Amino acid sequence: MTSEGYDGIVLGSGQAGKPLAISLAQAGWRMALVERRFIGGTCVNVGCTPTKTMVASARAAYLARRAGIYGVEIGPVKTNMERVRERTRNIVRQFRESSERSVESTEGLTLLSGEGSFRGPGTVRVRLTDGRTTEISGKRIFINTGGRPAIPDIPGLSDVEHLDSSSILDLGEVPGRLIVLGGGYIALEFGQMFRRFGSDVTILQRGTQLLSREDPDVAEEVTRLLREEGIQVLLESRARRVAASRSGGVEVLAKTPAGDRVLEGTHILVALGRRPNTEELDLPAAGVEVDERGYIKTNEYLETNVPHIYALGDVKGGPAFTHISYDDYRVVLSRLTTDRHRSIQYRPVPYTVFLDPQLGRIGLSETEARARGHEIRVAAMPMAWVARALEMDESRGLMKAVVDAKTDRILGAAVLGVEGGELMALFQVAMMGDLPFTVLRDGVFAHPTLAESLNTLFSYLEPQ
Repeated sequence: MTSEGYDGIVLGSGQAGKPLAISLAQAGWRMALVERRFIGGTCVNVGCTPTKTMVASARAAYLARRAGIYGVEIGPVKTNMERVRERTRNIVRQFRESSERSVESTEGLTLLSGEGSFRGPGTVRVRLTDGRTTEISGKRIFINTGGRPAIPDIPGLSDVEHLDSSSILDLGEVPGRLIVLGGGYIALEFGQMFRRFGSDVTILQRGTQLLSREDPDVAEEVTRLLREEGIQVLLESRARRVAASRSGGVEVLAKTPAGDRVLEGTHILVALGRRPNTEELDLPAAGVEVDERGYIKTNEYLETNVPHIYALGDVKGGPAFTHISYDDYRVVLSRLTTDRHRSIQYRPVPYTVFLDPQLGRIGLSETEARARGHEIRVAAMPMAWVARALEMDESRGLMKAVVDAKTDRILGAAVLGVEGGELMALFQVAMMGDLPFTVLRDGVFAHPTLAESLNTLFSYLEPQ
């Protein structure tokens, strides 16, 4: 066993770990980056990049089937999953190789391919992929090991072949009947995607609505849109037991408001949350504290209870978004290399659910604002009132914004509509600039664009 010392060690090469390792090396630190599999983390390899690539293929199938609406005549539409998978893998490969090149070309940065675990608060043992073991020490250590799909303890589930958000990316065929356990963002993106590829899809959601973080009116509209596309959505329903079916697929005994039902599928997707990759780190050896779910505890500067050890990205809990992980990198970098100490406190958490139409969200929902005691006004309207959406025949969904009644500042917004994520960013920019809603209401936006819908939306603001 060899031993070597570094200024910093980064465990995991996700959207916080990789840029942090590179930036600190460029700042003159002697850095080690430990990665057990692929550079780029969840986002590049099994998250954003492959799923959004597949979403684009599913949207192409959807538009092709609707071509007649636009006066365009085409033949029957069929999905070639092998081609979809090939296209997805090619794009992932491009992104991954670009990340690998950026790491390998950075002076002062050593890449160690293997699994790292603590031997003490400043020492990490790395079991290298070639079978050797090495021990390294670091003045500071940064944990960016991410998370993975959580598999619930449902009787019989472990005895049948089941899919999660990673393994479903490798399918070379369109499932005949896909059963989805879960009603969150991942479940809905895959459910709609495979429905458009040609699967019969059933979604089982334990709660009273899909997307439990969203306002009821937004969740109800999402449910309506999915059902409109032929997806069976069962609310207040859960899987009691899973078993192999005689036909070679799966059977799910589901508890529903109408009583127990047996659902038959060719495939089952488990999308019931994620868990942190902390078990193999041996955190007790370093004295690092975790919460009851295994997520690493940090302060607003992403420091753990051990002063020189930091945790970034999904492994620390909180919003599991790539852009949040990347901002974690900026928070830590600023604290270590500048006098401007950023923190994660009060930062905005925008996100887009890549359904079609997209759901873009920023700030407080109406439900959250009322629960916090804000005196609010709500502006809301259907996308069917947006001229550009009508011209595109993409008028499904709704827009709403929550405004502080005393200050006229925007507290939050939700856009369920065509390019909802891009529209949401306009609200975010106004919030970042501390602008009153009147600036958007009275602004002059090009016609016909989606942006000009902000004029209309705020003209329907609830009276005080």
